[in-house]
Amino acid sequence: MTERVEFEADGITLVGDLRAPDDPGPHPALVLTGPFTGTRDQVTGLYAERLTAAGYVTLAFDHRNWGESGGTPRLHEDPQGKLHDLRAAVSLLRSRPEADGARIGAVGICLGAGYALKFAAFDPRVRVFAGIAGAYNDPYTARARMSPAGYEEALASFTEVLERQDLGGEVEYVPAVATEGEAAMPGDEPYAYYGTGRGASPHWRNQVTRASVRELVTMDNMTGADFLSPKPGLVVHGVVDRLCSPEGAEEVYKRMDEPKRLVWLDARLHTDLYDAEPHVSRAVEAVTAFLAEHL
Repeated sequence: MTERVEFEADGITLVGDLRAPDDPGPHPALVLTGPFTGTRDQVTGLYAERLTAAGYVTLAFDHRNWGESGGTPRLHEDPQGKLHDLRAAVSLLRSRPEADGARIGAVGICLGAGYALKFAAFDPRVRVFAGIAGAYNDPYTARARMSPAGYEEALASFTEVLERQDLGGEVEYVPAVATEGEAAMPGDEPYAYYGTGRGASPHWRNQVTRASVRELVTMDNMTGADFLSPKPGLVVHGVVDRLCSPEGAEEVYKRMDEPKRLVWLDARLHTDLYDAEPHVSRAVEAVTAFLAEHL
Protein backbone atom coordinates (compact mmCIF):
# COMPACT_ATOMS: atom_id res chain seq x y z
CA MET A 1 0.00 0.00 0.00
CA THR A 2 1.56 3.28 -1.15
CA GLU A 3 0.14 6.72 -0.45
CA ARG A 4 1.39 10.03 -1.79
CA VAL A 5 1.72 12.40 1.16
CA GLU A 6 2.47 16.08 1.59
CA PHE A 7 3.82 17.63 4.77
CA GLU A 8 5.44 20.86 5.87
CA ALA A 9 8.97 21.68 7.01
CA ASP A 10 9.80 25.32 7.75
CA GLY A 11 6.78 26.35 5.69
CA ILE A 12 7.99 24.35 2.66
CA THR A 13 5.75 21.64 1.24
CA LEU A 14 7.51 18.29 0.93
CA VAL A 15 6.19 15.39 -1.13
CA GLY A 16 6.73 11.76 -0.20
CA ASP A 17 5.54 8.20 -0.63
CA LEU A 18 4.30 6.49 2.51
CA ARG A 19 4.35 2.71 2.18
CA ALA A 20 2.81 0.32 4.67
CA PRO A 21 2.38 -3.46 4.90
CA ASP A 22 -1.08 -4.77 4.09
CA ASP A 23 -2.05 -5.61 7.67
CA PRO A 24 -3.06 -2.62 9.81
CA GLY A 25 -0.20 -2.68 12.32
CA PRO A 26 1.04 -0.50 13.87
CA HIS A 27 4.45 -1.38 12.44
CA PRO A 28 7.95 -0.09 13.14
CA ALA A 29 8.65 2.80 10.80
CA LEU A 30 11.64 4.03 8.79
CA VAL A 31 12.43 7.40 7.28
CA LEU A 32 14.74 7.22 4.26
CA THR A 33 17.10 9.76 2.74
CA GLY A 34 19.29 9.18 -0.26
CA PRO A 35 22.00 10.22 -2.70
CA PHE A 36 23.08 13.73 -3.66
CA THR A 37 20.63 15.08 -6.30
CA GLY A 38 18.43 11.98 -5.92
CA THR A 39 14.65 11.93 -5.94
CA ARG A 40 12.32 9.60 -4.08
CA ASP A 41 11.51 7.43 -7.10
CA GLN A 42 15.13 6.42 -7.52
CA VAL A 43 17.30 4.81 -4.83
CA THR A 44 15.26 5.62 -1.73
CA GLY A 45 12.08 4.40 -3.40
CA LEU A 46 13.66 1.07 -4.25
CA TYR A 47 14.87 0.52 -0.69
CA ALA A 48 11.54 1.72 0.71
CA GLU A 49 9.68 -0.90 -1.34
CA ARG A 50 11.98 -3.66 -0.16
CA LEU A 51 11.85 -2.62 3.49
CA THR A 52 8.06 -2.31 3.44
CA ALA A 53 7.89 -5.83 2.03
CA ALA A 54 9.91 -6.86 5.10
CA GLY A 55 7.25 -5.44 7.43
CA TYR A 56 8.15 -1.77 7.94
CA VAL A 57 6.23 1.41 7.30
CA THR A 58 8.53 3.56 5.17
CA LEU A 59 8.63 7.18 4.10
CA ALA A 60 10.75 8.10 1.08
CA PHE A 61 10.39 11.76 0.15
CA ASP A 62 11.88 14.54 -1.93
CA HIS A 63 13.93 16.91 0.17
CA ARG A 64 13.41 20.63 -0.16
CA ASN A 65 14.61 22.08 -3.47
CA TRP A 66 14.49 18.65 -5.17
CA GLY A 67 11.96 16.61 -7.07
CA GLU A 68 8.32 17.49 -6.43
CA SER A 69 8.97 19.23 -3.12
CA GLY A 70 9.03 23.00 -2.79
CA GLY A 71 11.92 25.23 -1.87
CA THR A 72 14.36 27.54 -3.58
CA PRO A 73 16.85 27.80 -5.07
CA ARG A 74 15.91 24.74 -7.04
CA LEU A 75 18.37 21.84 -7.17
CA HIS A 76 20.38 23.21 -4.26
CA GLU A 77 21.88 21.17 -1.43
CA ASP A 78 20.76 22.54 1.95
CA PRO A 79 22.36 20.49 4.74
CA GLN A 80 20.57 22.11 7.66
CA GLY A 81 17.34 22.15 5.71
CA LYS A 82 17.62 18.43 5.04
CA LEU A 83 17.92 17.76 8.76
CA HIS A 84 14.78 19.83 9.30
CA ASP A 85 13.06 17.82 6.56
CA LEU A 86 13.92 14.59 8.35
CA ARG A 87 12.54 15.98 11.59
CA ALA A 88 9.25 16.84 9.90
CA ALA A 89 9.17 13.42 8.22
CA VAL A 90 9.44 11.68 11.59
CA SER A 91 6.69 13.91 12.95
CA LEU A 92 4.49 12.75 10.09
CA LEU A 93 5.31 9.09 10.73
CA ARG A 94 4.45 9.44 14.40
CA SER A 95 1.05 10.87 13.47
CA ARG A 96 0.10 7.91 11.29
CA PRO A 97 -1.93 4.99 12.69
CA GLU A 98 0.03 2.49 10.56
CA ALA A 99 3.28 3.42 12.31
CA ASP A 100 4.46 2.66 15.83
CA GLY A 101 5.70 6.09 16.90
CA ALA A 102 7.95 4.57 19.56
CA ARG A 103 9.82 2.39 17.01
CA ILE A 104 11.32 4.65 14.34
CA GLY A 105 14.61 4.26 12.53
CA ALA A 106 16.58 6.36 10.05
CA VAL A 107 18.03 4.72 6.93
CA GLY A 108 20.32 6.57 4.55
CA ILE A 109 22.01 5.68 1.30
CA CYS A 110 25.06 7.48 -0.11
CA LEU A 111 25.00 11.14 1.03
CA GLY A 112 21.79 10.36 2.86
CA ALA A 113 23.66 8.01 5.19
CA GLY A 114 25.57 10.97 6.61
CA TYR A 115 22.38 12.94 7.08
CA ALA A 116 20.59 9.97 8.64
CA LEU A 117 23.51 9.46 11.03
CA LYS A 118 23.61 13.07 12.20
CA PHE A 119 19.84 13.27 12.44
CA ALA A 120 19.53 10.04 14.41
CA ALA A 121 22.26 11.17 16.80
CA PHE A 122 20.39 14.29 17.87
CA ASP A 123 16.71 13.36 17.61
CA PRO A 124 15.54 11.28 20.60
CA ARG A 125 12.53 9.98 18.66
CA VAL A 126 14.81 7.92 16.41
CA ARG A 127 15.90 4.61 17.91
CA VAL A 128 18.31 3.18 15.33
CA PHE A 129 20.50 4.23 12.38
CA ALA A 130 21.47 2.29 9.26
CA GLY A 131 23.74 3.63 6.51
CA ILE A 132 24.28 1.98 3.10
CA ALA A 133 27.19 2.94 0.81
CA GLY A 134 27.47 6.05 2.92
CA ALA A 135 29.16 9.37 2.30
CA TYR A 136 30.04 10.64 5.76
CA ASN A 137 31.29 14.09 4.84
CA ASP A 138 33.43 16.21 7.12
CA PRO A 139 35.55 19.27 6.32
CA TYR A 140 38.75 17.78 7.74
CA THR A 141 38.72 14.96 5.21
CA ALA A 142 37.73 17.33 2.40
CA ARG A 143 40.62 19.66 3.18
CA ALA A 144 43.10 16.80 3.43
CA ARG A 145 41.93 15.41 0.09
CA MET A 146 42.19 18.79 -1.64
CA SER A 147 45.24 20.10 0.29
CA PRO A 148 44.91 23.16 2.55
CA ALA A 149 45.75 25.53 -0.29
CA GLY A 150 43.35 23.82 -2.69
CA TYR A 151 40.61 23.90 -0.07
CA GLU A 152 41.01 27.63 0.50
CA GLU A 153 41.03 28.24 -3.24
CA ALA A 154 37.80 26.27 -3.64
CA LEU A 155 36.12 28.18 -0.81
CA ALA A 156 37.13 31.47 -2.39
CA SER A 157 35.70 30.38 -5.73
CA PHE A 158 32.37 29.34 -4.19
CA THR A 159 32.19 32.57 -2.19
CA GLU A 160 32.56 34.57 -5.39
CA VAL A 161 29.55 32.69 -6.80
CA LEU A 162 27.48 33.35 -3.69
CA GLU A 163 28.45 37.01 -3.63
CA ARG A 164 27.25 37.47 -7.20
CA GLN A 165 23.96 35.81 -6.24
CA ASP A 166 23.67 37.90 -3.06
CA LEU A 167 23.94 41.03 -5.22
CA GLY A 168 21.11 39.98 -7.48
CA GLY A 169 22.82 37.70 -9.96
CA GLU A 170 21.15 34.54 -11.23
CA VAL A 171 21.69 31.24 -9.45
CA GLU A 172 24.59 29.46 -11.13
CA TYR A 173 24.28 25.81 -12.13
CA VAL A 174 26.56 23.01 -13.30
CA PRO A 175 25.64 19.57 -14.64
CA ALA A 176 25.04 17.00 -11.93
CA VAL A 177 26.79 14.30 -13.99
CA ALA A 178 28.95 14.25 -17.10
CA THR A 179 31.48 11.83 -18.54
CA GLU A 180 33.71 14.74 -19.56
CA GLY A 181 34.03 18.34 -18.48
CA GLU A 182 32.69 20.08 -15.39
CA ALA A 183 30.08 18.34 -13.26
CA ALA A 184 29.25 18.03 -9.58
CA MET A 185 29.68 14.24 -9.96
CA PRO A 186 32.07 13.77 -12.89
CA GLY A 187 33.00 10.48 -14.50
CA ASP A 188 31.56 7.37 -16.05
CA GLU A 189 30.12 5.73 -12.94
CA PRO A 190 27.73 8.49 -11.79
CA TYR A 191 26.69 9.03 -15.41
CA ALA A 192 25.98 5.32 -15.86
CA TYR A 193 23.26 5.60 -13.22
CA TYR A 194 21.85 9.13 -13.54
CA GLY A 195 22.54 9.73 -17.21
CA THR A 196 20.90 6.55 -18.47
CA GLY A 197 17.64 4.66 -18.08
CA ARG A 198 18.83 3.15 -14.80
CA GLY A 199 18.09 6.30 -12.87
CA ALA A 200 15.47 7.76 -15.18
CA SER A 201 12.91 9.90 -13.36
CA PRO A 202 10.55 12.62 -14.54
CA HIS A 203 11.45 14.53 -11.38
CA TRP A 204 15.26 14.45 -11.77
CA ARG A 205 17.25 17.03 -13.73
CA ASN A 206 20.89 16.96 -14.69
CA GLN A 207 21.63 20.20 -12.89
CA VAL A 208 22.75 21.30 -9.47
CA THR A 209 23.65 24.70 -8.08
CA ARG A 210 27.34 25.43 -8.22
CA ALA A 211 27.15 26.43 -4.56
CA SER A 212 25.96 22.93 -3.65
CA VAL A 213 29.51 21.69 -4.05
CA ARG A 214 30.55 24.11 -1.31
CA GLU A 215 28.03 22.43 0.99
CA LEU A 216 29.53 19.02 0.25
CA VAL A 217 33.03 20.11 1.30
CA THR A 218 31.98 22.08 4.39
CA MET A 219 29.25 19.92 5.98
CA ASP A 220 30.15 17.78 8.99
CA ASN A 221 27.93 14.71 9.21
CA MET A 222 30.69 12.51 10.61
CA THR A 223 30.08 14.16 13.99
CA GLY A 224 26.94 12.08 14.29
CA ALA A 225 29.07 8.99 14.94
CA ASP A 226 30.38 10.56 18.15
CA PHE A 227 26.87 11.28 19.47
CA LEU A 228 24.80 8.33 18.26
CA SER A 229 25.31 6.24 21.42
CA PRO A 230 23.44 4.61 23.09
CA LYS A 231 21.44 4.09 19.91
CA PRO A 232 22.44 1.15 17.71
CA GLY A 233 24.22 1.88 14.43
CA LEU A 234 24.71 -0.22 11.30
CA VAL A 235 27.17 0.54 8.49
CA VAL A 236 26.82 -1.40 5.22
CA HIS A 237 29.44 -0.69 2.57
CA GLY A 238 31.05 -2.10 -0.53
CA VAL A 239 34.61 -3.35 -0.25
CA VAL A 240 35.51 -1.21 -3.28
CA ASP A 241 33.93 2.23 -3.64
CA ARG A 242 35.74 5.07 -5.36
CA LEU A 243 32.93 7.58 -4.78
CA CYS A 244 32.27 7.05 -1.05
CA SER A 245 35.38 5.64 0.52
CA PRO A 246 35.40 2.43 2.55
CA GLU A 247 37.80 4.28 4.86
CA GLY A 248 35.02 6.73 5.69
CA ALA A 249 32.66 3.88 6.53
CA GLU A 250 35.32 2.32 8.73
CA GLU A 251 35.89 5.63 10.51
CA VAL A 252 32.18 5.99 11.28
CA TYR A 253 32.11 2.48 12.68
CA LYS A 254 35.16 3.11 14.88
CA ARG A 255 33.70 6.32 16.26
CA MET A 256 30.31 4.79 17.13
CA ASP A 257 29.87 3.02 20.45
CA GLU A 258 28.18 -0.34 20.90
CA PRO A 259 25.78 -1.69 19.85
CA LYS A 260 27.09 -1.41 16.31
CA ARG A 261 27.76 -3.53 13.27
CA LEU A 262 29.85 -3.15 10.11
CA VAL A 263 28.86 -5.27 7.10
CA TRP A 264 31.14 -5.44 4.06
CA LEU A 265 29.53 -6.40 0.77
CA ASP A 266 31.39 -7.67 -2.28
CA ALA A 267 30.39 -4.66 -4.38
CA ARG A 268 32.95 -3.14 -6.72
CA LEU A 269 31.09 0.03 -7.69
CA HIS A 270 29.37 2.56 -5.46
CA THR A 271 26.25 2.45 -7.63
CA ASP A 272 26.04 -1.33 -7.30
CA LEU A 273 24.24 -0.55 -4.05
CA TYR A 274 21.77 1.73 -5.84
CA ASP A 275 20.00 -0.90 -7.92
CA ALA A 276 22.19 -3.89 -8.79
CA GLU A 277 21.64 -7.44 -7.61
CA PRO A 278 22.61 -9.30 -5.53
CA HIS A 279 24.00 -6.24 -3.78
CA VAL A 280 20.71 -4.49 -2.98
CA SER A 281 19.18 -7.71 -1.61
CA ARG A 282 22.22 -8.30 0.58
CA ALA A 283 22.08 -4.74 1.88
CA VAL A 284 18.38 -5.10 2.68
CA GLU A 285 19.08 -8.40 4.43
CA ALA A 286 21.75 -6.76 6.56
CA VAL A 287 19.46 -3.88 7.48
CA THR A 288 16.44 -6.05 8.31
CA ALA A 289 18.55 -8.40 10.44
CA PHE A 290 19.90 -5.45 12.43
CA LEU A 291 16.48 -3.84 12.79
CA ALA A 292 15.01 -7.13 13.99
CA GLU A 293 17.42 -6.98 16.91
CA HIS A 294 17.20 -3.28 17.73
CA LEU A 295 13.84 -1.92 16.54
